[in-house]
Amino acid sequence: MTVVCLPGDGVGPEVMQEARRALEALAPDLELEERVFGAQAIRETGDSLPDETLEACLAAEAVLKAPIGDPEFDAAEVRPEQGMLRLRAELDVYANLRPAHSESVDLLIVRELVGGLYFGARGVRDDGTVFDTMEYHPRQVERIARRALDLARSRRKGLLSVDKANVLETSRMWRRVVNEVAGEYDDVEVEHMLVDNAAMQLASVPERFDVLVTENLFGDILSDLAAAVTGGLGLAPSASLSDSGPGIFEPVHGSAPDIAGRSVANPTAMLRSTALMLEHGLGRPEEAGRLEQAVERAIASAPTRDLGGHATTSEFGDAVLRALS
Repeated sequence: MTVVCLPGDGVGPEVMQEARRALEALAPDLELEERVFGAQAIRETGDSLPDETLEACLAAEAVLKAPIGDPEFDAAEVRPEQGMLRLRAELDVYANLRPAHSESVDLLIVRELVGGLYFGARGVRDDGTVFDTMEYHPRQVERIARRALDLARSRRKGLLSVDKANVLETSRMWRRVVNEVAGEYDDVEVEHMLVDNAAMQLASVPERFDVLVTENLFGDILSDLAAAVTGGLGLAPSASLSDSGPGIFEPVHGSAPDIAGRSVANPTAMLRSTALMLEHGLGRPEEAGRLEQAVERAIASAPTRDLGGHATTSEFGDAVLRALS
């Protein structure tokens, strides 16, 4: 099995190194293939997603991606984020899983990832008006609803579909299709909620939720909120899945160029994303569980600065390896 590693920018190479160390200890049979991506790829090739990187990702069993981005390219014509959107589209990783858990919270947000505002028509009219278009086809809603219902069935059998059906035509279609698919899942309790109410409920009573499913923009916002109420973005992993090809597994946080190279970045989210890859991308739930437990032990024994401790990035990785041994 081949895993393409995209070390990315800023603190990306540092946290990726700890993920690679964990994988080499847990699954030494995996072939780890590193490719350039993001801001560093723009510097080297002029493209944030070079053809060679895309071809390697398409041929792999899974893609393990570190954060990308650099202020140097924030207003540039070619930006790292363009490569990220293209990679998601090329791999058709339409289902973004964002787990969030703490002592009292265990929820999973399932975000549709390749449709909506981020992929709709956009432009500038002659009068200076700027527009972005939210578009969804019923088939896109059907497949993300089915994925979310399957996941809810494997958990506590509760699904909340989040939309803005009182305003948006796309949301009215979304709600209709979710209800149609839900008819095949009599054992899952399905509820609908407007996105503004869902945000308030997530902030105040997150423990009430099991699985939430929503479109791209709402999912982007709500999943960061869920991360904030369960410990912060530094702890939050994600998995982006297709129906057939390789998935993309990456931490939620950014590249943090202000602390790059100082060995103070917390690799927890990168390591948890690696565990998601082992479970959902490579079919290795036992190794995934071992890594999750090792990360929890490292958080307790060798917390990094953001968690109130003093461990460096590599010292946290050392603690994970000790827990795995």
